[in-house]
Amino acid sequence: MLLNTLLLALRSIRRNLMRSFLTILGIVIGVSAVITMVTLGNGATLAVQNQISGLGTNLLQVRPGQRMGPGSGGATAPAFKETDADVIASQIGGILAVAPEARTGSTLVAGGRNWSSSVIGSTNAWLETGNWTLADGRAFSDDELRAGAAVCLIGETVRRELFGTRAAVGEQLRVKQISCEVVGLLASKGQGAFGNDQDDVVLMPIKTLQRRITGNTRVNTLLVSMAQGSDADRVKSSMTQLLRERRKLAPTDEDNFNVLDTKQLAETLSGTTKVLTMLLGAVAAVSLLVGGIGIMNIMLVSVTERTREIGLRLAIGALEREVLLQFLIETVVLASLGGVIGIVLATGASIGLSALMDVPYIFNPGVNLLSFVFSAGIGVLFGYFPARRAARMDPIEALRHE
Repeated sequence: MLLNTLLLALRSIRRNLMRSFLTILGIVIGVSAVITMVTLGNGATLAVQNQISGLGTNLLQVRPGQRMGPGSGGATAPAFKETDADVIASQIGGILAVAPEARTGSTLVAGGRNWSSSVIGSTNAWLETGNWTLADGRAFSDDELRAGAAVCLIGETVRRELFGTRAAVGEQLRVKQISCEVVGLLASKGQGAFGNDQDDVVLMPIKTLQRRITGNTRVNTLLVSMAQGSDADRVKSSMTQLLRERRKLAPTDEDNFNVLDTKQLAETLSGTTKVLTMLLGAVAAVSLLVGGIGIMNIMLVSVTERTREIGLRLAIGALEREVLLQFLIETVVLASLGGVIGIVLATGASIGLSALMDVPYIFNPGVNLLSFVFSAGIGVLFGYFPARRAARMDPIEALRHE
């Protein structure tokens, strides 16, 4: 009986292909919108996590001032010293590397070309804290770091803008009034978590930057990379206490520095994108309900058009539940077909938009399955009323219908 009822429902759908397609259009749009929004949201979340992890593994950034961002008070708070990094590395357990960082902006000149970029002064520990690798050349030697030699490492963007297709290692690069030798090329890392170009950078020994470019011994940032498995709260507490002692702060004084945990930042940003993904998915799901109402309207019209057919079936012995089942299966088939088409369209749209937005494409079988089940459930929910109306018709009145 069930097979015959299914065949009857499919035959009815096939008789009105155009109307059937227009009927399921709302379901198609709803399913594809939900899946596309959730897939792109998951990809954006993963992209944010990857970009934050690109800043460094288990990285703490310590800066002068009481809070991050504009108006943080960093201009009035005393800067760090290079020795602060050495003391943290030697006196606090669970530390993998500590790098002092001084930073300035400058116009770079090489081979008749110029380019404005960030110039950073630090040690080889800077490479370790930021997960940097070398694509060519070498890191600084101990003698170069101690003497403040005129050597530098450059990012891929600087190499491209100043040297074109030529190899940069061994070439001379002028930074303000000094000429330094390019001894290494940093492997490309691309766009950062805040939209900045991480490859647009020049790294030189911190003593070189301080003595020959900035003319002071200020250290703007301490980059602290914790060992895998370290207790971040314990490390931050110990480091805070140590820096308070070195900066001679009284017990009642507030910290005149701030510590940013990139892992917490990644979790916060990921949580935000997940909430936005759920919100967009919920908004898109509203179109599924609209599609369900459209299916109910069309099925009510279909019941009216097929009144004589229903009356004839009931008159020759068809049971009410058989008529109910026929129309209910017809509605569920329509809704399920819309769900399948929506999944196919959403997959194509998600792949294309992920490439366009430069975010990873993450196939989520759970979302696809849930969308399909939900679309079938919409068919049951909104198809029951038209089906019940058809099943409860009086055969005699139905046969008299014109």
